[in-house]
Formats: sequence, C-alpha cells, structure tokens
Amino acid sequence: MELWLIEEHTPGYSVNWKIKQTIHTEKTAFQHLAVVETVDFGRALILDGIVQVTQTDEFIYHEMIAHVPLFTHPNPQNVLVIGGGDGGTVREILKHPQVQVDLVEIDARVIENCRRFLPELGQALEDPRVQIVVADGIEYVKQTEKRYDIVIIDSSDPIGPATGLFSQEFYQGVYRVLKADGLMVAQTESPIFNKELLSGVYADLQELFPLAYVYLTCVPSYIAGFWTFSLASKKYDPLQPARKPSLAEGAFRYYTPEIHHATFVLPPFVQKVLKGNS
Repeated sequence: MELWLIEEHTPGYSVNWKIKQTIHTEKTAFQHLAVVETVDFGRALILDGIVQVTQTDEFIYHEMIAHVPLFTHPNPQNVLVIGGGDGGTVREILKHPQVQVDLVEIDARVIENCRRFLPELGQALEDPRVQIVVADGIEYVKQTEKRYDIVIIDSSDPIGPATGLFSQEFYQGVYRVLKADGLMVAQTESPIFNKELLSGVYADLQELFPLAYVYLTCVPSYIAGFWTFSLASKKYDPLQPARKPSLAEGAFRYYTPEIHHATFVLPPFVQKVLKGNS
C-alpha cells in the first residue's frame, strides 16, 4: 500500500508527498508532529500537516536565514533564535566562531525529536555555545533583560503556536531586545500565497526600524518554492555587508557574497506586494 502525505495550502492548491515510511508521530502540547521518510526529499519534519524541513533542501533555507544577517553585522556575538527547534539555523550560526546563541523554542518535543531523528540538524543544539530556553518567544522578548546583536525568527507557518510571531506587537519586543546597532530577520512566507502577510510584516518593520528589506530564495519543498525573508536593522545596511566569508572552503552549499547581493533584487510583482498591492 502506497503512503502519501497531502499537504493542503488553499482550497485550490495542495502538494502530494510519497512517503516511504512514517518514522514517528505524536501530538505535542502545541501541535501534531511527525517525522517521515519521503521518496524524493529524505527525512522530513511535519508540523500540523505542513513540511517544515527536509534533508534534501534544508541547507538553502538555513543558510539564507542565518548568513545574510550575520555577514551584514560587523561583529555579531550574541544571537537570539526564536523557533528553529530543529537546529538547522543554529548549526549555520555556529559556523561563525565568535557567536553565542540563545534558542527560544516553545515546543520541547520538536527539539527532542530532531535530535533523535534528524541529527544533522538537531546535534547543533548540543554545542556548548548554545543555550536552550523552552518558552514562548513572544513572552521572552517582553521579559528578558538580555540584549542581542541579531534576532532570527525561524518560525513555522502562521498557524497554531506561531501565529503571534507575525504581529507588530511581537516585532516591538524584538526591537526592544536588540542592541543599539542590532538587526533582525524573519521568514515571511510565500510572495505568491501570503501577499497580505508579507506586505503587513514589511509595513510593520518599516514603522519600527530605519532600514527594512525583503529578500528572496527558493526552497523546493515549500509552497510553490519561492520564499521570502524580511530583514530590519537599526544601523547596518544588508546591501553593504560588513564582512565576507573567511570560513573553510565548502562550509556553504548555497550562500555566497554574490548571492547575498542578488537576493535583495526583487521582481516588480514583489515590489508591488510590498506596497500593499496584490
């Protein structure tokens, strides 16, 4: 009997994944979690029926959410990651040897299952430079007294526990915990299927920060493949990154200084979305 995961995105659009085997499923305190082996993308983490990461293409997403802000900043030392319990973003951040990372993840079961079933991601969370806080990221940025050079919001889709991570109130909290020259980046979904969300986030960040940008990449396992990140900065301009990679050759599979610049070149239809026009 063939196994298929049907990932429904809209009343008119769904994606079908052929599954070799279901490795693990459970209902956590916050969401339904599954780890499956797909035919084409290897192991995948599924939350509430939506693919979050796959072994085949996770490096694209994680390199782009991490290294664009990290190379924009001249001397990042303290980074906060909200979400990202799979460990992939933390893995990329740790390629910068001077950085300490705080990971705030609401669902401890995501961390535990990725450590067990996706170790190429989850093992990064065992690094001594990483402090894990199991908590609501929204409340964390309201209450913590720590200050960060960079905040990375590696959230799941805007359903369930991640809904509040796309609000202006939350971004105000992020602004509060950033140092005077800090910057943030958030994944902001598809420019095709999430136009209102993207334009709303961009407008909120423009109100709060002197510099706000959207940049693009392609993650084949995500809805329609085309994906956005929104970066907001108190001081440093990502179009003029302060540093270039000096890491061992082969440390990156996707990110390059040339891609860093190119990723901010937006097609006209995305520019129109950011102006609030669909």
